[in-house]
Amino acid sequence: MPSISLTAHQAVTSWFEENFRSRGELGASVSIWQHGVEVLSLSHGWCDRQCTRPWDAETLAPVFSATKAPAALCCLMALEEANLPLDCPVAEVWPEFVGGGKSTMHFAHLLSHTAGLCALDERVPIFNYEEVIAALEKQVPLWEPGTRQGYHARTFGFLMDEVVRRITGVDSLGEYFRETLGSPLGLDFWIGLPSAQWERVSPMYPGKLSIANSDQPFLKAFNTSGSLTQRTFTSPLGVNAVSEYNQSSFWSHGYASMGGVGSARGLGKFYAMLAQGGTWNGVRYVSESILRQFSHTLSQEDDSVLITPIAFAAGVMQDPLDPDPRTDGGKMRQHYGPSLTAYGHPGAGGCLAFADPENGISLAYVMNQMEVGALPGPKVLGMVESLYGM
Repeated sequence: MPSISLTAHQAVTSWFEENFRSRGELGASVSIWQHGVEVLSLSHGWCDRQCTRPWDAETLAPVFSATKAPAALCCLMALEEANLPLDCPVAEVWPEFVGGGKSTMHFAHLLSHTAGLCALDERVPIFNYEEVIAALEKQVPLWEPGTRQGYHARTFGFLMDEVVRRITGVDSLGEYFRETLGSPLGLDFWIGLPSAQWERVSPMYPGKLSIANSDQPFLKAFNTSGSLTQRTFTSPLGVNAVSEYNQSSFWSHGYASMGGVGSARGLGKFYAMLAQGGTWNGVRYVSESILRQFSHTLSQEDDSVLITPIAFAAGVMQDPLDPDPRTDGGKMRQHYGPSLTAYGHPGAGGCLAFADPENGISLAYVMNQMEVGALPGPKVLGMVESLYGM
């Protein structure tokens, strides 16, 4: 793809502005990069419904599950540092993990959400890291690893965090991220936000459930008592109301599944580095081997938790391909643009960030007025479509 055209710039800007007029946007930013340069930065709106605090490009917001991609990269970098392949048993670095019959579970199972550890039988509080890890060590997989896919909405971050701690000896995955990527690259993104940044964070506002949304299979499963979906999003227990995500204690804790806080520019720059081959200003931060793992599909199934087809590479999502042999195997949807090598991760409420290495593009969108659902909605998908002229 040649340089992003003026027409694409105008189309993205038009959609972004229309979000505020007709799609309920309150405060939001989008940051688009190509070949290591930010080519479009848009910010508008308010941090509060009383319209007393303007939203700008420096505003930070919780990005929920968009945290998973940086967390997965930390895990992959730690594994590479220890010269451990994805098909190596997790117990190689975490001996206690063998509990519950998990001695042969591989790192690939964790990274592809096929481990069967999405919901815990033991009711442990999310804020007690040691108790959650002990519960994961004892947990019997809900299915034979690798035979089924179910999004590990909360446990994923604890699994990544413990692997990084075991291999590198750091106190937390968030600390490792800051030391290896966040600080060297000057990323306006944290997994464990320092108090000096708290005043920059916008509060989040919950989405409203519409009649149309209530028909979606995911939301039905999410609201069905005892369903795998509901169990997954409440394992470990705690931090369910949006108001709890607006507390500094949540921002500072560093939950590697859903606790990242940053600006659109910070997330966009992270993916821009990946989109241009893992290098920045002539310095290599991510190896070509890891980049290949981000574009190589490990699992694609009707996800048992999200109740829709999802494709996973090593800790990042891809657009699923149509399995119908009568088709050309094209994408079933284009959340990450038209390229088959693109990857990224959404966050609850509508946040989205991705890399398109084929075209050297990255895009990140953060906002404070959430939508209902686990996957991106029209506010950001319209901008993706506008960017690529789809």
